[in-house]
Amino acid sequence: MSAPPRPNFITPAGYSALRAEYDQLLGDERPRIVEIVSWAAGNGDRSENGDYLYGRKRMREIDRRLKWLAERMKAAKVVNPAEQPDKARVYFGATVTVADEEDNERVVTIVGNDEADAGAGRIGWDSPLSRALRGAGIGDLRRVQLPGGEKEWEVVAIDYPG
Repeated sequence: MSAPPRPNFITPAGYSALRAEYDQLLGDERPRIVEIVSWAAGNGDRSENGDYLYGRKRMREIDRRLKWLAERMKAAKVVNPAEQPDKARVYFGATVTVADEEDNERVVTIVGNDEADAGAGRIGWDSPLSRALRGAGIGDLRRVQLPGGEKEWEVVAIDYPG
């Protein structure tokens, strides 16, 4: 018997994005591919039928993605960052300004792992920096082990939406 899935912490916007992708794949793209495969299957020899072969491959990809999305949504625990009780500390949904030893500032928002986008400043709940910042207050120093070595960050500001 396998362990129950860990909660998939996610913001309301992140959950909406998962749901929108699921609905689009199930309600739009998959039926379109089924139609192409059905049409292509009626054209005879399937072994050399590119539309049929590509369509079947794409349908398997869509079905895998739908299964993954369904599992992530089932395990989802939607957390509204605006409702965090202690806004003086870093918790899920916080937008945190940190400064390194050279006073280089970086602004990150702690979001669910499925909605992380480091290039846009959204880091996953389980990322090394996020784990180090959990529970920190303004002025706290946190050491983070990164692939390039250890780095120390100071929490400069904490903000929550709403």
